[in-house]
Amino acid sequence: MLWVLAKRGLLNPGPPGKIVSQLATLKRWGFSVAGELRAAAERSPDQVAVIDPESSYTYAELWDRSERLALALRVRHGIGVGGRIGVLARNHSGMIAAMVAGCALGAEVVLLNPSLSAAAIDAVAHDQRIELVIADNDLMELIPGVPALNEVAVEKLVADTPPGKLSPPERAGRLIVLTSGTTAAPKGARRKTPGGLGPLASVLDRIPLKVGDRIFVAAPLFHTWGLAALQIALGLRATLVLQRRFEPLNTIAAVRDLGCQGLIAVPVMLQRLLEATPTPGVTPRVVAVSGSALPGGLATKFMDAYGDCLYNLYGSTEASWVSIATPEDMRHDPRTSGRPPLGTTVEIRSRSGQPLSTGQVGEIHVRNDMLFEGYTSNRETTPNGLLGTGDLGHFDDQGLLYVDGRADDMIISGGENVFPRPVEELISQLPQVREVAVVGVPDPEFGQRLAAYVVLHPGEHLDADAVREYVRHYLARFCVPRDVLFLRELPRTATGKVIPRLLR
Repeated sequence: MLWVLAKRGLLNPGPPGKIVSQLATLKRWGFSVAGELRAAAERSPDQVAVIDPESSYTYAELWDRSERLALALRVRHGIGVGGRIGVLARNHSGMIAAMVAGCALGAEVVLLNPSLSAAAIDAVAHDQRIELVIADNDLMELIPGVPALNEVAVEKLVADTPPGKLSPPERAGRLIVLTSGTTAAPKGARRKTPGGLGPLASVLDRIPLKVGDRIFVAAPLFHTWGLAALQIALGLRATLVLQRRFEPLNTIAAVRDLGCQGLIAVPVMLQRLLEATPTPGVTPRVVAVSGSALPGGLATKFMDAYGDCLYNLYGSTEASWVSIATPEDMRHDPRTSGRPPLGTTVEIRSRSGQPLSTGQVGEIHVRNDMLFEGYTSNRETTPNGLLGTGDLGHFDDQGLLYVDGRADDMIISGGENVFPRPVEELISQLPQVREVAVVGVPDPEFGQRLAAYVVLHPGEHLDADAVREYVRHYLARFCVPRDVLFLRELPRTATGKVIPRLLR
C-alpha cells in the first residue's frame, strides 16, 4: 500500500507541524468526509478545495462553512448523533458542506436523487425517517411534508453562526446512498466509513490521480461513484471542479480553462463529449468512468479521440468497486472490466456457491474494505466475507474480468441461455446507432425473445430488418431480436443506467 501512496504523492514531505496536525485530526475524527475535510484543512488550508460557477473555497474556508452549518443545525434544529438529514442537491460546494456538517454531528446523511418524483422522495423521506432536508432552491417543490432548508436559509444560518470549535461526535456520522431504482423502489444502502488509507490506495493503485490535481467531477455526488470521487479528492487534497448540470461544451471549457488533470464521469457522458467535440483541444491525464456499463465500442472511440487516458471502474452501490480496467486493458479488449485492484478479492461462483474455473460463467462475488454495511431496512450477510453482486461474469486466462450481464437479465429462448449484453455491444457498433438497449420480452413460441430499443444519430436511417440481419450474421439465431424499436432517447437514471421497466 505504501508504494502506491508514495507514487501518488501522499507521502511527500511537508511542514512538520502541519503533518502532525493532519495526522492528529485523522486520529480524532476518523476517515469520514468530515474527518477528511478537516484533516486536509489542517495540512493545506490555503489549497483551493472546490470551484463551482458561483463560488470558490479553500480547504480552510470550506471546513469553516461546514462547521458553522453543523453548529447551527445542532442548536436550531436539534440534529445530533443518530439523527437523520436528507441532502437533495446537484453538484456544488453547498452540497459538500451539507454532507460534511451532518457527518460532523454524528448524524446519518441520506443522499437524495434529484431526478426522483416528489412522491418518490416523500416515500424515501418517511422510509428513512428523515428529520430535515437541505435542498437546492429549485428542488424545494419536491419536498412535501418534511421540514426543509433551501440554499438561502442555509447561507443565513452560516452567516449568523459565529466560528466555533466542533468536537468529534461520540459516533461517526454515516452516509446513506440510495440504490438506482431501475427495477424496484430505491433502497438506502449504508456506506462504510473507511478505516484508514487502504480504500484510497486500492483505487489509486489503478487510477493514477495525484495529490493536488484539479479534478472535474461530472458524476453526481449523490451516487456512489460521485461520492467516491469526493472522498478521493479530499484524500488527495485535490481541487474539485463542479457544475450543477452536465453540459458537454461547458465541461470541456472548464477542463481546458482550469487545467483539470482528471475528469470523473459516467459512460453516457463520454458519448455526449464525443458528439460535442470529436477532436478535443485538451485532454485530461485521467478520465475515469463508472456507474453503468461502458460499451466496448464507446471505449475505443473515446480513446481514439482523447488518447489512452480512460479508466473504467466496475462496481455497485453495495460493493463499491470490483475491478478497474486501464487503457492498456481496454486496448487489449475493450469489453473487459479489467482486474481487481489492491486489496480486493473477486471470485466467480456457481449457483450452489462453488468457485468456478477460468472461462466458466457464474455470479461475481467480491470482498474489499468498502462493502456496504447493509440496507437501512435490514442487515445483509456476506458468506465467507464475499458479497454476491448479482452480475454474471468470467475471468479469461490472462486474469481479466468480463461481465456477461445481470443474472436476472438472462433469458431462456427456445431452451437456450441468452444474454442481452453481447447483442447490445454488437448493435452499438453500427455507425448509425447512437445508443441501444436490449432486454428480454415474453414470447408465445420460444418462451422469451430479445427486443432491441435503438436510438439513431441525428439524420441517420436504419430499418429493423437491417439490424436483425446484422445480428444474424455475427451471432447465433436465438440472439436475433424479435422486436427492433426506434426511440428518440432511452430512459436513464441520473448515472446513465437504462431503466428496463420503462422500456417494456
